[in-house]
Amino acid sequence: MRSLALFLLAVSTAFCADDPWAKVRELKSGTEIRIFKKGSMQPVLAKMDEASADAVIVVVKNEQISIPKDQVDRLDYRPPQPGGRVKKEVTTKTETPDTRVGEAPVPHETPTQTTTTSTNYVIGSKPDFETLYRRPPPAPKGK
Repeated sequence: MRSLALFLLAVSTAFCADDPWAKVRELKSGTEIRIFKKGSMQPVLAKMDEASADAVIVVVKNEQISIPKDQVDRLDYRPPQPGGRVKKEVTTKTETPDTRVGEAPVPHETPTQTTTTSTNYVIGSKPDFETLYRRPPPAPKGK
């Protein structure tokens, strides 16, 4: 039984290597994508919903649309950013009072150490799009 599972895994891996559309089908729902359609100058910016063998279903401005695979020239995706875009920066500064030689200390005053802490939140930029799918060139015509 285990050898059958390994065989099926090997076959599906080999199939994915031959089928560039398989990577599109593996994209998670909600991934930000950019689709260059055949004959169009402007790409479609959308969120991934799901992909089938012959189309990709995306959400554009809260509207779900289907784009046939044969209309997709190129599909780019924005990879997920580990840890998110918001980074927390904490800075701690400790100051010790300066006891100078030659100065008389003020009576009944003990030098104290002070600590200052500040927290900043920095919003980073989104990662660039990466090409996931490009339409394969047409097969050469036979003579």
